[in-house]
Amino acid sequence: MIAERITDLKRMTTGQGALLGLDVGKKTIGVAICDPRWMIASPLVLIRRKKFAEDLAQLVDIVSANSVVGLVIGWPVSMDGTEGPRCQSTRQFAQNLTAGIQLPIFFQDERLSTVAVQRMLTTEADLSRAKRAEVVDKAAAAWILQSALDAAQRQS
Repeated sequence: MIAERITDLKRMTTGQGALLGLDVGKKTIGVAICDPRWMIASPLVLIRRKKFAEDLAQLVDIVSANSVVGLVIGWPVSMDGTEGPRCQSTRQFAQNLTAGIQLPIFFQDERLSTVAVQRMLTTEADLSRAKRAEVVDKAAAAWILQSALDAAQRQS
């Protein structure tokens, strides 16, 4: 089930629970989670991608352990708003996810999320390159999820 708007995702969810934010890359999946009231997103974990079945199993475990009611997946549109090849791979990933996770999905524009997070980690957190590599994707997932949460607050 794909939600066109974040408000649709809210209507599609059953009961109160957390949302999971995903920043899907070729090598890793950054995972973030929010509180059950959908106010604050926090980085959770970095999944190093292997075979899809293994990635799915890890995500199913995270969903089960955290009372997750919906997914927000970063939508990698180009700066001009057009969909490129990464959008197609993200769409396919989401479609494959529905085989094991029957939760509503919302695609959140992720333009500049990684750039913003890298800048913050470099200037404000003063992290080394190695440390940044460990946290940037899950921090980007939190940025994506927080953007969706903020939009939900504005639209409610």
